[in-house]
Amino acid sequence: MSLVPLYADTAGAIYDAPGYRALARSGAQIVPLDEAAVIPLPEGADLVFLPERPVLVADKKGRQERLASTLYAVAALLPPGYTRTLLPAFERPAGAGHLPLFGYTAVALKNGEPVVAAIRTDDNAKWNPLRYNTDDLAAKVAAVKAALPGNRVVEHLANCALEWHCATAQNLFYRRWEAGLPVSPVCNAACLGCISRQPAECCPSPQDRIDFAPTTEEIAQIMLFHLEQAPEAIISFGQGCEGEPSLGFERTVPAMRQVREKTKRGMININSNAGHTEAIRALTDAGLDSMRVSIISAREPVYEAYYRPAYKLAAVEESIRYARSKGVFVSLNLLTFPGLNDREEEVAAWLDFLGRTPVDMIQFRNLNMDPDWLLGELPAGGQPIGIANWMQAIKAAHPAIELASFTHFVK
Repeated sequence: MSLVPLYADTAGAIYDAPGYRALARSGAQIVPLDEAAVIPLPEGADLVFLPERPVLVADKKGRQERLASTLYAVAALLPPGYTRTLLPAFERPAGAGHLPLFGYTAVALKNGEPVVAAIRTDDNAKWNPLRYNTDDLAAKVAAVKAALPGNRVVEHLANCALEWHCATAQNLFYRRWEAGLPVSPVCNAACLGCISRQPAECCPSPQDRIDFAPTTEEIAQIMLFHLEQAPEAIISFGQGCEGEPSLGFERTVPAMRQVREKTKRGMININSNAGHTEAIRALTDAGLDSMRVSIISAREPVYEAYYRPAYKLAAVEESIRYARSKGVFVSLNLLTFPGLNDREEEVAAWLDFLGRTPVDMIQFRNLNMDPDWLLGELPAGGQPIGIANWMQAIKAAHPAIELASFTHFVK
């Protein structure tokens, strides 16, 4: 039985299209959406329509067809822990603007129920959406603001928690698990898909970047507050609301040392592009427990086209090797995009990269970006083998590497 495509009208109402077969995309290639490639729509997922993008479907004979120009493609936005394997199939008319910065996933109907092209890559109850945005959140935010009066980062995170619904910001106020601590308003890269800073002519950023550099005292105060009392406490530098956290190391390193003189509880983590090796060395020596390195490709031309960095990929490798040699748990935060990471040449490059630069974990993160914008900016490549096959190839060559989606408490 073939999967039934979905479409939306200009008002955003979603319908099914019986008599047609669902299609999907791998990179720029239109492919059938098969039953073997889908799972039931996960709890916490959202369905959205893609404005100005007419849906592509197949007729009963498998011939590609575009429905009316005002019937738009529908996509799923997956909750954390699910990795998409295919994109929605749509046509982009000339002159259409960029889509908002979300991770669009192919979706269809199977026996009247929605299904998505995805794999579950982590099962961590801490990140269940039902644990966040609870009715008592505002009161909890007020309590922490009262406990840490005058701390500008707390005020910033309160806005992230209540306005942007950021889970790691909310954890500070719930006093549990992994809490984000932004420390840097500046960056050493200009990523195409940066979610906190985009030029006005592009598309709206889904969150505001911190606009000040916190002091050592502000950083240490929040670190101590969280690490001393939260269960399985993790402090994470490097959030979506900041630039590159290692650029603030001259303030963060002394804060880390102050805190570790008072408590050994919990983990200190950094989410970083790891391009500033001097800073990563200093942070490692100050007591860093784990590092999650943002990366999209093991090939320099693709890496540089996306990150547009002020450093080289070789510096990232050097940072990883140094941190891991000192006992830091190192993960790759792989910006996952079907039809890019799983290209044949990418797979070969990843096997080589991981052979010379071992890591402990690969965390899969669906890249939030307009597919056509991304592909238009990156070098062309070979044939994709599929995200699931990519994972299998990595696991076969490096069985010790854990494949997941979250930073885990490992201390």
